[in-house]
Amino acid sequence: MIAAIMGTIILFVIVLSLLVFVHELGHFVVARKMGMKVEEFGFGFPPRLFGIRKKGTMYSINWIPLGGFVKIKGESGDHKHDNDSFASKKPWQRFLVLIAGVAMNIVLAAVLFSIGYMMGLPSVIDDSIPARANVSNHELLVMQVLDDSAAAQAGVIAGDTIVSIDGQVFETDVAAREYFDAEGATGVELVVQGEDDVYKTYELTSTYSESAQASVVGIGFVSTGIVSYPFFSAIAQGVYTTGQLTYQVGYAFYSLIRDLIVTQEVAVDLSGPVGIAVMTGEVAAMGLVYLIQFTAILSINLAIINIFPFPALDGGRILFLIIEKIRGRAVNERIEVAVHNLGFLLLMTLVVLVTYKDFVTFGDQILGALKSMISI
Repeated sequence: MIAAIMGTIILFVIVLSLLVFVHELGHFVVARKMGMKVEEFGFGFPPRLFGIRKKGTMYSINWIPLGGFVKIKGESGDHKHDNDSFASKKPWQRFLVLIAGVAMNIVLAAVLFSIGYMMGLPSVIDDSIPARANVSNHELLVMQVLDDSAAAQAGVIAGDTIVSIDGQVFETDVAAREYFDAEGATGVELVVQGEDDVYKTYELTSTYSESAQASVVGIGFVSTGIVSYPFFSAIAQGVYTTGQLTYQVGYAFYSLIRDLIVTQEVAVDLSGPVGIAVMTGEVAAMGLVYLIQFTAILSINLAIINIFPFPALDGGRILFLIIEKIRGRAVNERIEVAVHNLGFLLLMTLVVLVTYKDFVTFGDQILGALKSMISI
């Protein structure tokens, strides 16, 4: 138990450190290319464990191993008259430095997806899968169970894997769906494998569902499998998947903020550090390729969050650059610093609230883990 907990914590730290380190590496490299002095490039957060100064930059290892940071001369608006400061550079140069972290997270996601596709990634199997793909381990995964259906009353749950229908094994969701439509009225025998690897058998007959406005068994499912590609095709597919998911995640954030403004409600669950740590452990238990896929998705999420035009984030700083370009002069340094500090405070408040929610959700797991450690 303790080994599993420690493993989860270590994996979480490694994943988070990788995401933040790559993000800050983007800022570091582009700042140096633009002729800006980078005063410190730190791995982890202070207090400092040790550091080495090379060519004017302190490369430090810090005690809190959660990512990293880059301290660029003049990033707070000071040293405007020094040629090697952030504040003295043209708006387009500062823009490139600010956007570099986001770009690096997108690149990291593309690299991880490419590696994943070389190894074989779990994917939904449909007509969009190219002919050059190698598909193995076909499964029919239950994604939804209608509340007012025979399947729900019998106990079928989302996440179950369909093993057979009336003794027949189906590899495609289309064939299985046609069979349900043809035989559901007379009754079918459904065998599923649950997340606990226990096999269960259900006798299901189609009934009228108000939500579906039809007579159905009440199961929504998709065909899944492990998809892999040859080397160059894997890279192309990794880049394509990254672009597709970046759009989807961006639209999801837009929808979340829109709903929050219009209805004052959030239709999705948000997770903070504790929730992500728990999910990291669960995904890692499924296998390395699942952890690679999960890390790539987290990297895209980090990129989208950082590009959002909110004070203290990269997107917020870019917004001030746009305002400067429109006005023809920079916003007052004190005002910009105050706005970013306020934004940071609001972000930390949100992190605390989401973390509290995580403890409410995962409290029993955490308490059980602590009791196990104490009892040892």
